[in-house]
Amino acid sequence: MLVESKLGKVLLVGAGPGPVDLMTVRAVRAVESAGALLYDALCSEEAVALAPPGCVRIQTGKRAGKPSMKQDEINRLMLRLARRGLQVVRLKGGDPSIFGRVGEEKAFLERFGVETEVVPGVTAACAAAAQFGFPLTHRGEARRVVFTTARVEDGAMAGDWRMGGDPEATVAVYMGAEAAPTLARALIAEGRAGSTPVAAVENAGAAYARLTEMTLADLGAAPLRTGGGPLLIVVGEVAALATAQSRHHTERRAFA
Repeated sequence: MLVESKLGKVLLVGAGPGPVDLMTVRAVRAVESAGALLYDALCSEEAVALAPPGCVRIQTGKRAGKPSMKQDEINRLMLRLARRGLQVVRLKGGDPSIFGRVGEEKAFLERFGVETEVVPGVTAACAAAAQFGFPLTHRGEARRVVFTTARVEDGAMAGDWRMGGDPEATVAVYMGAEAAPTLARALIAEGRAGSTPVAAVENAGAAYARLTEMTLADLGAAPLRTGGGPLLIVVGEVAALATAQSRHHTERRAFA
């Protein structure tokens, strides 16, 4: 007689910006109890090391411009592992609900009857703000926050950027390094002043994070130099409040 194994559960977990001490308690417990761990390239070695002995560990990639598993492959792999009765942890950098494709993965798994749970994490914008001493909202200056990504099509920013022209909005742009000059021109075209402060943070949350301060006009003048780490660009008056702490590298950039 064939006995079907009970379906395992899939936890879609945010690992935060890197350091384990910025993971939530629930996220740590999820990784510690994983039977299978599928983790993105941005997850730290320390976070992956929390998985117990015997846990199946699979790196899925998912870093801009780098080789990665296709999303369909990841979906089907999670399903196969859950059908083996394993508790599967899908570990993602930052927060899974912010540019983490959690909606697609959750919908796919639930279509096959697999129970899912989303465990939130600290997203890069919040980590950068805390690390470098600026708020994302500020009374009288920043009443709204926009989380977005930067994608260039035919030499122009794809999508509707009118919200970025709002002088009371803080715009947090993920994965924006290559598109930075085009992004700046798009925001200025929508009415944002060229003098608007900008904070570009590479590797937000990590001990080796780097802050580069400039204006929106500066951002549009030339490509950003980075060390290859994930880059967050924060545009808005709050960026002027960013401060460099002694353990972080800060660069002020201006063009004549």
